[in-house]
Amino acid sequence: MSYLYVNEQGARIGVDGGYVTVQMKDDLLRKIPSETLENISLFGNISISTQAMQRCLKLGITLNFFSSNGKYYGHLTPTARCQIRRQRKQFSLSEDPGFANELAKEILQAKIHNQKKVLKRYIVKPSVAVQEALKQIENAEKKIASCESLDEMKGYEGIAARYYFSAISGFIDYDFKFNGRNRMPPKDPFNSMLSLGYTLLMHEIYGLIEGHGMNAYAGFIHQDRENHPTLASDMMEEWRAIIVDSVVLSLIQGHEVSFDGFRVDHETGGVLLTDEAFRIFIKKYEKKMRSESSYLSASGRKNYRALLNEQVSMLARAIDNEDVQLYKAIRIR
Repeated sequence: MSYLYVNEQGARIGVDGGYVTVQMKDDLLRKIPSETLENISLFGNISISTQAMQRCLKLGITLNFFSSNGKYYGHLTPTARCQIRRQRKQFSLSEDPGFANELAKEILQAKIHNQKKVLKRYIVKPSVAVQEALKQIENAEKKIASCESLDEMKGYEGIAARYYFSAISGFIDYDFKFNGRNRMPPKDPFNSMLSLGYTLLMHEIYGLIEGHGMNAYAGFIHQDRENHPTLASDMMEEWRAIIVDSVVLSLIQGHEVSFDGFRVDHETGGVLLTDEAFRIFIKKYEKKMRSESSYLSASGRKNYRALLNEQVSMLARAIDNEDVQLYKAIRIR
């Protein structure tokens, strides 16, 4: 199954026989068999015909709508995805401190573990500062194991994040150095790419959550917030470093993007990707999602999308059985 990203401003999505088409005026840009599509993401001024929307709903293809800068607006999905019995259990367990805290502990420890592993992969000669950062990150991972409250865990998660991003800024190319994580809007090229990547990843997970009949807005770690899919945020944590951070670091270290690939939005002061840098990022992100890994799954080589789906399915089983021990977060070996 494939994902389609369209950011050519003024393009139109339509159908032609068994195909979904992308056209710009009279020019055919892309033509993809409908049966092979799983997800279509539209960025900015893209129109789509009623016939194309109906085709997507009939085949279960999710339509995501973003601004041209990557801000998420919403999505269109078929109705037959709600499993009310599972959702009743999900809502109940989200209020159960025992289940929620154990799930948070499993996910946040895995997140910090993966941050540590990603750092070690990209650092050739660790400086004293980086060595200290790794020490503090490892300490935070260990401390979470003995935490009794979610607030304590999130405190150590925050400590690990500060050292993690400080270490990254210390070794990446000068043009991409940054002063901590910032967003809404991002203030530098590094954070601009992180924000775009996290947005894409979150809404992939959002679709998987709905596909498994759960409610994306009833989470266990993140506090309830209007119009924010907290369960998608929860499930994304263990994947941030593995997928998005790795994509961004690879782009920078491989000199696939340059400082010229970014611009300042004069209305918000935020730093955004140019159209060309955006296309480069999407291509790299998609390549990552389609790549296979044998060290993240006990059942052989699988691509990252299949692994994400496995994790969401695992959480659904844990909820159905009301047994948090059935969920095992992804950890890089």
